[in-house]
Amino acid sequence: MSGKKTPKVTKIRKYHKPLNLNIGMVIFAVIFIYVCICISMYFKDNHIRPYEVREGSLSSENLYTGVVLREETVVTADAAGYVNYYAREGERAAVGNLIYTVDETGRLSDYLNSADTGENSLSDSDLSQLKSEIVNFSHGFSPQNFSTAYDFKYTIKGTVLKLASASLLDNISDLDGEFRSTVSLSYTPYTGIVMYWIDGYETLTPDAVNTGTFKNEDYEKKQLISNELVAAGDTVYKICDKENWSLVIPVDESKAAELLEEEFVKVRFMKNQDESWGEVEILHNPDGNVYAQLTFTNSMVSFANDRFLEVELLLHEETGLKIPNSSIVEREFFLIPEAFVTRSGDSDSYGVLREAVLEDGTRSTEYVPVTVYSLVDGEYYVDAGVIKSADHLFMPDSTETYTVSKRATLKGVYNMNKGYADFRQIEILYQNDEYSIVKSNTEYGLNVYDLIVQDASSVSVDQFIYK
Repeated sequence: MSGKKTPKVTKIRKYHKPLNLNIGMVIFAVIFIYVCICISMYFKDNHIRPYEVREGSLSSENLYTGVVLREETVVTADAAGYVNYYAREGERAAVGNLIYTVDETGRLSDYLNSADTGENSLSDSDLSQLKSEIVNFSHGFSPQNFSTAYDFKYTIKGTVLKLASASLLDNISDLDGEFRSTVSLSYTPYTGIVMYWIDGYETLTPDAVNTGTFKNEDYEKKQLISNELVAAGDTVYKICDKENWSLVIPVDESKAAELLEEEFVKVRFMKNQDESWGEVEILHNPDGNVYAQLTFTNSMVSFANDRFLEVELLLHEETGLKIPNSSIVEREFFLIPEAFVTRSGDSDSYGVLREAVLEDGTRSTEYVPVTVYSLVDGEYYVDAGVIKSADHLFMPDSTETYTVSKRATLKGVYNMNKGYADFRQIEILYQNDEYSIVKSNTEYGLNVYDLIVQDASSVSVDQFIYK
């Protein structure tokens, strides 16, 4: 047996360090829990957002494209040949003015180009009109509608022809008999606006307008150009002798009813921003669609070169206090005759005399302060939270009584100037999908810069609000 001793095994255990709490850790834990609670409450609560009332107006989507209808008389050539124009397009021609010539041989243009026509200069009125045309074209030009550049070209060309017409006519009168016999001069038989283009819509009537009328991809406008060969019976120009004209626009039934109620509508022409009043007539055409015909008695010459016009109907131009529709709420009130409501000396407080039953069973009269929200047709709108149905009210200085029962509703918003949801009546002048224009400076209503609750569903009546 060995004399060595067996070594003693010692078991090692992990020492658990005790948690040492100090004041800093406690404060941090409390703050952390508080922040978590606040964040949770923030996401659970309804957030009351204020809206500051400002003066403003509403613009509704009333842009339409309409087709222009005029009394246009188409003039055709009596003989074949090369046509040359001497009247300016879009200008009123008097009776007997030379409009165009037809050269059967085609030599007139070469002769006039080689002849000495003298010097021509622009008058102040011609220069002013020419500048106006250039400015209008530059401001109204759109690359998507490049064809207007050609219209402008022919308009300017007409101005040049007008200035040169006097000298040209002198040269024509000097032609020898044989040469002159091949040139036909055409004069206008009556006064009117001269136009050198056709599009096939000259005889279009309001009841014949349909959806195909507005398909611009099928629309073709043909410009009548000087020195082009025409055959006998071809259109050489057209003239409009009436200042009355109309614009037909497609509308739906609701808009048609609204326009018909107006009778006359103010229209802004997007081409030049001019405004005019048009008389309304509603058309139910054979294609099953509804159209509005707006008839004007002026400005025809301004749009003599247009068949389609974009316009804005200025139906509602009311200005007032602009508020979001989400702020509007309806509340129910009791209606109390004006004679049964008393006002204090300062005219700021209202009250009623109500029948009360005392503890001993005897009947008496008590004064009850009430809040008045409107006065309509001799009746006050009183808060239903104070007065109850079947309450008996006494008329001051009289034995006449009134039993509370009649109710009605008012539209209004919650004013939050005083820190709580204070109902204020509103009178809506005009409304669209997002905003309303309400009347300002009413006795029980709103004033500019008032703070109202933006979302009326987020509060209740008289709820305390932290601003």
